[in-house]
Amino acid sequence: MSAPIDGHCAPRFAAVRDAFAANVAAGREVGASFAATLDGESVVDLWAGHADAARTRPWTRDTIVNVFSTTKAITALCAHLLVDRGQLDLDAPVARLWPEFGAHGKQAITPRQVLSHCAGLAALHAPLPPEAVFDWPRMTAALANETPGWEPGSASGYHALTYGYLVGELIRRADGRMPGVLLREEVAGPLGADFHIGLPASEDPRVAEMIAPTDAERAAAGGTPPAPESLLARVLGNPPMRPEAANAPAWRRAEIPAANGHGNARSVARLMAVLACGGEVGGVRLLSEATVAQAIVEQSYTTDLVLGFPIRWGLGFMLSSPTLPLGPNPRTFGHGGWGGSLGFADRDARASWAYVMNRMTPGTAGDARAFPLIQAFYAALAD
Repeated sequence: MSAPIDGHCAPRFAAVRDAFAANVAAGREVGASFAATLDGESVVDLWAGHADAARTRPWTRDTIVNVFSTTKAITALCAHLLVDRGQLDLDAPVARLWPEFGAHGKQAITPRQVLSHCAGLAALHAPLPPEAVFDWPRMTAALANETPGWEPGSASGYHALTYGYLVGELIRRADGRMPGVLLREEVAGPLGADFHIGLPASEDPRVAEMIAPTDAERAAAGGTPPAPESLLARVLGNPPMRPEAANAPAWRRAEIPAANGHGNARSVARLMAVLACGGEVGGVRLLSEATVAQAIVEQSYTTDLVLGFPIRWGLGFMLSSPTLPLGPNPRTFGHGGWGGSLGFADRDARASWAYVMNRMTPGTAGDARAFPLIQAFYAALAD
Protein backbone atom coordinates (compact mmCIF):
# COMPACT_ATOMS: atom_id res chain seq x y z
CA MET A 1 0.00 0.00 0.00
CA SER A 2 1.38 3.40 -0.95
CA ALA A 3 1.87 6.11 1.66
CA PRO A 4 -1.01 8.55 2.08
CA ILE A 5 -0.81 12.02 0.57
CA ASP A 6 -1.62 14.69 3.14
CA GLY A 7 -2.48 18.34 2.73
CA HIS A 8 -4.86 20.19 0.44
CA CYS A 9 -5.19 20.70 -3.28
CA ALA A 10 -7.79 22.88 -5.00
CA PRO A 11 -9.97 20.73 -7.31
CA ARG A 12 -8.56 22.50 -10.36
CA PHE A 13 -5.12 21.11 -9.48
CA ALA A 14 -6.08 17.50 -8.77
CA ALA A 15 -3.59 16.31 -11.40
CA VAL A 16 -0.79 17.76 -9.29
CA ARG A 17 -1.84 15.54 -6.39
CA ASP A 18 -1.95 12.57 -8.79
CA ALA A 19 1.58 13.28 -10.01
CA PHE A 20 2.85 13.66 -6.45
CA ALA A 21 1.15 10.41 -5.44
CA ALA A 22 2.74 8.65 -8.43
CA ASN A 23 6.21 9.68 -7.26
CA VAL A 24 5.51 8.36 -3.77
CA ALA A 25 3.96 5.11 -5.04
CA ALA A 26 6.93 4.48 -7.32
CA GLY A 27 9.34 4.73 -4.39
CA ARG A 28 11.05 7.87 -5.67
CA GLU A 29 10.62 9.68 -2.36
CA VAL A 30 11.39 9.08 1.28
CA GLY A 31 9.70 12.31 2.33
CA ALA A 32 8.71 15.38 0.33
CA SER A 33 6.38 18.32 0.01
CA PHE A 34 5.10 20.37 -2.92
CA ALA A 35 3.24 23.66 -2.77
CA ALA A 36 1.99 26.29 -5.19
CA THR A 37 0.29 29.65 -5.00
CA LEU A 38 -1.80 31.67 -7.44
CA ASP A 39 -2.27 35.40 -6.89
CA GLY A 40 -0.65 34.89 -3.50
CA GLU A 41 -3.18 32.30 -2.36
CA SER A 42 -2.26 28.71 -1.59
CA VAL A 43 -3.75 26.32 -4.17
CA VAL A 44 -1.56 23.26 -3.53
CA ASP A 45 0.06 22.18 -0.25
CA LEU A 46 0.95 18.49 -0.20
CA TRP A 47 3.29 16.31 1.80
CA ALA A 48 3.96 12.61 2.24
CA GLY A 49 6.45 10.02 3.40
CA HIS A 50 8.96 10.00 6.20
CA ALA A 51 11.37 12.47 7.76
CA ASP A 52 14.15 9.91 8.35
CA ALA A 53 15.98 7.25 6.38
CA ALA A 54 14.75 4.54 8.74
CA ARG A 55 11.16 5.60 8.00
CA THR A 56 10.20 5.83 11.65
CA ARG A 57 9.10 9.50 11.66
CA PRO A 58 6.25 10.58 9.39
CA TRP A 59 6.66 13.72 7.30
CA THR A 60 4.03 16.05 8.75
CA ARG A 61 2.57 19.43 7.94
CA ASP A 62 5.29 21.20 9.94
CA THR A 63 8.30 19.13 8.86
CA ILE A 64 11.11 21.32 7.55
CA VAL A 65 14.29 20.36 5.73
CA ASN A 66 17.53 21.85 4.48
CA VAL A 67 16.99 23.11 0.93
CA PHE A 68 20.64 23.79 0.03
CA SER A 69 20.94 26.35 -2.80
CA THR A 70 17.24 27.10 -3.02
CA THR A 71 18.28 29.27 -0.05
CA LYS A 72 20.00 31.61 -2.51
CA ALA A 73 16.67 32.88 -3.85
CA ILE A 74 15.55 33.79 -0.33
CA THR A 75 18.86 35.50 0.41
CA ALA A 76 18.46 37.47 -2.83
CA LEU A 77 14.96 38.50 -1.72
CA CYS A 78 16.48 39.91 1.48
CA ALA A 79 19.11 41.82 -0.50
CA HIS A 80 16.46 43.32 -2.78
CA LEU A 81 14.55 44.48 0.29
CA LEU A 82 17.56 46.66 1.10
CA VAL A 83 17.86 47.77 -2.52
CA ASP A 84 14.22 48.82 -2.40
CA ARG A 85 14.85 50.83 0.77
CA GLY A 86 17.87 52.57 -0.68
CA GLN A 87 20.27 50.88 1.77
CA LEU A 88 22.08 48.87 -0.91
CA ASP A 89 23.24 50.36 -4.20
CA LEU A 90 23.64 47.69 -6.86
CA ASP A 91 26.22 49.69 -8.79
CA ALA A 92 28.34 51.19 -6.03
CA PRO A 93 31.58 49.33 -5.26
CA VAL A 94 31.19 46.61 -2.62
CA ALA A 95 34.25 48.16 -0.96
CA ARG A 96 32.24 51.28 -0.15
CA LEU A 97 30.34 49.21 2.43
CA TRP A 98 33.11 46.69 3.09
CA PRO A 99 36.47 48.49 2.79
CA GLU A 100 38.65 45.40 3.33
CA PHE A 101 37.00 43.77 0.33
CA GLY A 102 38.66 46.19 -2.09
CA ALA A 103 42.07 44.49 -1.84
CA HIS A 104 43.71 42.45 -4.61
CA GLY A 105 41.91 43.86 -7.62
CA LYS A 106 38.39 43.84 -6.19
CA GLN A 107 37.92 47.57 -5.68
CA ALA A 108 35.47 47.94 -8.59
CA ILE A 109 33.32 44.82 -7.97
CA THR A 110 29.67 45.75 -7.42
CA PRO A 111 26.72 44.07 -5.69
CA ARG A 112 25.24 43.60 -9.17
CA GLN A 113 28.19 41.39 -10.11
CA VAL A 114 28.02 39.51 -6.83
CA LEU A 115 24.30 38.75 -7.17
CA SER A 116 24.74 37.57 -10.78
CA HIS A 117 27.70 35.25 -10.02
CA CYS A 118 29.98 37.44 -12.12
CA ALA A 119 32.36 38.64 -9.38
CA GLY A 120 35.07 36.06 -10.08
CA LEU A 121 35.03 34.78 -6.49
CA ALA A 122 33.49 31.34 -6.89
CA ALA A 123 36.57 29.53 -5.53
CA LEU A 124 38.89 30.30 -2.64
CA HIS A 125 42.60 29.67 -3.03
CA ALA A 126 43.71 29.44 0.62
CA PRO A 127 42.80 25.93 1.91
CA LEU A 128 40.04 25.92 4.52
CA PRO A 129 38.81 23.06 6.73
CA PRO A 130 35.15 21.89 6.71
CA GLU A 131 34.35 23.76 9.92
CA ALA A 132 35.20 27.10 8.29
CA VAL A 133 31.68 27.23 6.82
CA PHE A 134 30.36 27.83 10.35
CA ASP A 135 32.73 30.74 10.98
CA TRP A 136 31.37 33.97 9.45
CA PRO A 137 34.42 36.17 10.22
CA ARG A 138 36.77 33.54 8.81
CA MET A 139 34.84 33.13 5.55
CA THR A 140 34.34 36.84 4.96
CA ALA A 141 38.01 37.56 5.76
CA ALA A 142 39.05 34.87 3.28
CA LEU A 143 36.88 36.51 0.61
CA ALA A 144 38.24 39.98 1.39
CA ASN A 145 41.75 38.58 0.92
CA GLU A 146 40.91 36.78 -2.33
CA THR A 147 41.95 37.67 -5.87
CA PRO A 148 39.29 37.28 -8.59
CA GLY A 149 39.61 34.10 -10.62
CA TRP A 150 38.53 35.93 -13.79
CA GLU A 151 37.86 39.52 -14.82
CA PRO A 152 34.81 40.56 -12.76
CA GLY A 153 31.80 41.13 -14.99
CA SER A 154 33.23 39.27 -17.96
CA ALA A 155 31.56 35.92 -17.30
CA SER A 156 29.45 34.05 -14.78
CA GLY A 157 30.78 31.26 -12.60
CA TYR A 158 28.42 29.77 -10.05
CA HIS A 159 29.42 30.97 -6.57
CA ALA A 160 28.03 27.84 -4.92
CA LEU A 161 29.09 28.63 -1.36
CA THR A 162 30.75 32.05 -1.49
CA TYR A 163 27.56 33.71 -2.79
CA GLY A 164 26.02 33.48 0.68
CA TYR A 165 28.89 35.12 2.52
CA LEU A 166 29.27 37.82 -0.12
CA VAL A 167 25.58 38.75 -0.29
CA GLY A 168 25.18 38.13 3.42
CA GLU A 169 28.03 40.45 4.34
CA LEU A 170 26.57 43.12 2.07
CA ILE A 171 23.30 42.73 3.98
CA ARG A 172 25.11 42.91 7.33
CA ARG A 173 27.13 45.96 6.37
CA ALA A 174 24.16 47.80 4.83
CA ASP A 175 21.61 46.98 7.52
CA GLY A 176 23.55 46.03 10.65
CA ARG A 177 21.77 42.69 11.05
CA MET A 178 22.93 39.25 10.01
CA PRO A 179 20.96 37.95 7.01
CA GLY A 180 19.15 35.30 9.06
CA VAL A 181 17.94 37.93 11.52
CA LEU A 182 16.80 40.26 8.73
CA LEU A 183 14.99 37.35 7.12
CA ARG A 184 13.18 36.50 10.33
CA GLU A 185 12.27 40.04 11.34
CA GLU A 186 11.50 41.67 8.00
CA VAL A 187 10.52 38.91 5.57
CA ALA A 188 9.57 35.49 6.92
CA GLY A 189 7.98 36.86 10.09
CA PRO A 190 5.62 39.36 8.44
CA LEU A 191 4.65 36.77 5.81
CA GLY A 192 4.16 33.93 8.29
CA ALA A 193 6.68 31.83 6.36
CA ASP A 194 8.35 28.98 8.26
CA PHE A 195 11.80 29.49 6.74
CA HIS A 196 15.08 29.94 8.60
CA ILE A 197 18.73 30.71 7.92
CA GLY A 198 20.31 29.77 11.23
CA LEU A 199 17.94 27.30 12.89
CA PRO A 200 17.28 27.40 16.66
CA ALA A 201 17.89 24.11 18.49
CA SER A 202 14.24 24.14 19.54
CA GLU A 203 13.26 23.35 15.94
CA ASP A 204 15.48 20.27 15.54
CA PRO A 205 12.75 17.69 16.34
CA ARG A 206 10.85 18.61 13.17
CA VAL A 207 13.81 18.69 10.77
CA ALA A 208 13.94 15.91 8.20
CA GLU A 209 17.15 13.95 7.80
CA MET A 210 18.98 14.56 4.52
CA ILE A 211 19.70 11.29 2.71
CA ALA A 212 22.68 11.49 0.36
CA PRO A 213 22.66 9.65 -2.97
CA THR A 214 24.38 6.28 -2.91
CA ASP A 215 27.45 5.47 -4.96
CA ALA A 216 25.24 3.30 -7.17
CA GLU A 217 22.86 6.19 -7.77
CA ARG A 218 25.75 8.47 -8.67
CA ALA A 219 27.13 5.87 -11.05
CA ALA A 220 23.72 5.31 -12.67
CA ALA A 221 23.41 9.07 -13.22
CA GLY A 222 26.76 9.08 -14.98
CA GLY A 223 28.27 11.29 -12.34
CA THR A 224 32.05 11.35 -12.10
CA PRO A 225 34.09 13.47 -9.71
CA PRO A 226 35.41 16.62 -11.36
CA ALA A 227 39.12 16.75 -12.13
CA PRO A 228 40.94 17.98 -9.00
CA GLU A 229 42.43 20.97 -10.84
CA SER A 230 39.09 22.06 -12.32
CA LEU A 231 37.27 25.17 -11.19
CA LEU A 232 34.26 23.05 -10.19
CA ALA A 233 36.41 20.88 -7.91
CA ARG A 234 37.91 23.95 -6.27
CA VAL A 235 34.46 25.50 -5.80
CA LEU A 236 33.02 22.37 -4.18
CA GLY A 237 36.12 21.26 -2.32
CA ASN A 238 37.29 24.33 -0.40
CA PRO A 239 35.97 24.22 2.24
CA PRO A 240 35.09 20.57 1.56
CA MET A 241 31.37 19.82 1.82
CA ARG A 242 29.41 16.60 2.01
CA PRO A 243 25.60 16.40 1.94
CA GLU A 244 25.53 14.57 5.27
CA ALA A 245 26.88 17.73 6.91
CA ALA A 246 23.36 19.13 6.72
CA ASN A 247 22.30 16.76 9.51
CA ALA A 248 24.84 18.14 11.99
CA PRO A 249 23.72 20.61 14.68
CA ALA A 250 26.60 22.94 13.78
CA TRP A 251 25.29 23.21 10.22
CA ARG A 252 21.79 24.04 11.37
CA ARG A 253 22.87 26.71 13.86
CA ALA A 254 25.20 28.55 11.51
CA GLU A 255 24.15 31.17 8.98
CA ILE A 256 25.17 29.87 5.55
CA PRO A 257 22.98 31.99 3.26
CA ALA A 258 23.96 30.07 0.11
CA ALA A 259 23.06 26.65 1.40
CA ASN A 260 21.49 26.08 4.83
CA GLY A 261 18.00 27.51 4.64
CA HIS A 262 15.45 25.29 6.35
CA GLY A 263 11.81 25.26 5.37
CA ASN A 264 9.08 23.32 3.64
CA ALA A 265 7.45 23.75 0.25
CA ARG A 266 4.69 25.90 1.76
CA SER A 267 7.16 28.41 3.18
CA VAL A 268 9.30 28.58 0.04
CA ALA A 269 6.23 29.04 -2.18
CA ARG A 270 4.96 31.76 0.17
CA LEU A 271 8.23 33.69 -0.04
CA MET A 272 8.43 33.31 -3.81
CA ALA A 273 4.81 34.47 -4.07
CA VAL A 274 5.95 37.95 -3.01
CA LEU A 275 8.09 38.08 -6.14
CA ALA A 276 5.42 36.47 -8.33
CA CYS A 277 2.93 39.13 -7.28
CA GLY A 278 5.15 42.16 -7.78
CA GLY A 279 6.37 42.61 -4.21
CA GLU A 280 3.15 42.29 -2.21
CA VAL A 281 1.20 39.30 -0.93
CA GLY A 282 -1.50 39.00 1.69
CA GLY A 283 -1.51 42.74 2.31
CA VAL A 284 2.23 42.74 3.11
CA ARG A 285 4.32 44.76 0.66
CA LEU A 286 8.04 44.06 0.82
CA LEU A 287 9.21 45.35 -2.56
CA SER A 288 8.07 47.78 -5.20
CA GLU A 289 7.12 46.39 -8.59
CA ALA A 290 10.08 48.28 -10.05
CA THR A 291 12.50 46.49 -7.71
CA VAL A 292 11.08 43.09 -8.66
CA ALA A 293 11.33 43.97 -12.35
CA GLN A 294 14.95 45.06 -11.88
CA ALA A 295 15.79 41.83 -10.03
CA ILE A 296 14.89 39.68 -13.03
CA VAL A 297 16.61 41.64 -15.78
CA GLU A 298 19.13 39.37 -17.49
CA GLN A 299 22.68 40.07 -16.30
CA SER A 300 24.51 37.20 -17.96
CA TYR A 301 23.65 34.39 -20.37
CA THR A 302 26.74 32.40 -21.28
CA THR A 303 28.20 28.99 -20.53
CA ASP A 304 28.78 29.21 -16.80
CA LEU A 305 32.46 28.70 -15.97
CA VAL A 306 31.65 26.46 -13.00
CA LEU A 307 28.52 24.61 -14.07
CA GLY A 308 29.65 24.08 -17.65
CA PHE A 309 26.33 24.78 -19.34
CA PRO A 310 24.59 27.98 -20.47
CA ILE A 311 22.66 29.62 -17.67
CA ARG A 312 20.76 32.87 -17.64
CA TRP A 313 21.29 34.88 -14.46
CA GLY A 314 19.29 37.75 -13.03
CA LEU A 315 20.19 39.42 -9.75
CA GLY A 316 20.36 36.37 -7.50
CA PHE A 317 17.90 34.31 -9.51
CA MET A 318 18.12 31.71 -12.26
CA LEU A 319 15.99 32.91 -15.17
CA SER A 320 14.06 30.68 -17.53
CA SER A 321 15.84 30.05 -20.83
CA PRO A 322 15.78 27.61 -23.76
CA THR A 323 18.65 25.70 -22.15
CA LEU A 324 17.03 25.64 -18.70
CA PRO A 325 13.27 26.02 -19.19
CA LEU A 326 11.44 26.63 -15.93
CA GLY A 327 7.91 26.66 -17.32
CA PRO A 328 5.99 28.07 -20.28
CA ASN A 329 6.26 31.72 -19.28
CA PRO A 330 9.30 33.92 -19.89
CA ARG A 331 9.28 35.73 -16.54
CA THR A 332 9.82 32.61 -14.43
CA PHE A 333 12.75 32.68 -12.02
CA GLY A 334 14.06 31.31 -8.76
CA HIS A 335 16.62 28.72 -7.72
CA GLY A 336 17.23 25.03 -7.31
CA GLY A 337 19.16 23.24 -4.60
CA TRP A 338 21.59 20.35 -4.36
CA GLY A 339 19.75 17.06 -4.44
CA GLY A 340 16.51 18.32 -5.93
CA SER A 341 14.76 21.18 -4.10
CA LEU A 342 13.22 23.98 -6.18
CA GLY A 343 11.63 27.35 -5.49
CA PHE A 344 10.32 29.52 -8.33
CA ALA A 345 8.10 32.50 -9.09
CA ASP A 346 6.22 33.24 -12.31
CA ARG A 347 5.44 36.92 -12.81
CA ASP A 348 3.34 36.25 -15.92
CA ALA A 349 1.03 33.78 -14.17
CA ARG A 350 1.35 35.47 -10.74
CA ALA A 351 2.15 31.99 -9.46
CA SER A 352 4.83 30.37 -7.35
CA TRP A 353 5.76 26.77 -6.70
CA ALA A 354 8.21 24.84 -4.56
CA TYR A 355 9.36 21.27 -4.11
CA VAL A 356 11.47 20.06 -1.19
CA MET A 357 12.54 16.57 -0.18
CA ASN A 358 15.02 14.67 1.97
CA ARG A 359 16.12 11.95 -0.46
CA MET A 360 18.79 13.64 -2.57
CA THR A 361 19.47 12.72 -6.18
CA PRO A 362 22.92 13.21 -7.76
CA GLY A 363 22.05 16.13 -10.04
CA THR A 364 22.52 19.83 -9.40
CA ALA A 365 20.42 21.34 -12.20
CA GLY A 366 16.91 20.16 -11.47
CA ASP A 367 15.17 17.00 -10.39
CA ALA A 368 13.01 14.77 -12.57
CA ARG A 369 10.69 14.09 -9.63
CA ALA A 370 9.45 17.66 -9.71
CA PHE A 371 8.88 17.92 -13.47
CA PRO A 372 5.53 16.02 -13.61
CA LEU A 373 4.23 18.16 -10.74
CA ILE A 374 5.18 21.38 -12.50
CA GLN A 375 3.75 20.18 -15.81
CA ALA A 376 0.47 19.27 -14.12
CA PHE A 377 0.35 22.65 -12.39
CA TYR A 378 0.81 24.58 -15.62
CA ALA A 379 -1.61 22.35 -17.49
CA ALA A 380 -4.25 23.22 -14.90
CA LEU A 381 -3.48 26.93 -15.27
CA ALA A 382 -3.96 26.64 -19.03
CA ASP A 383 -7.39 25.00 -18.75
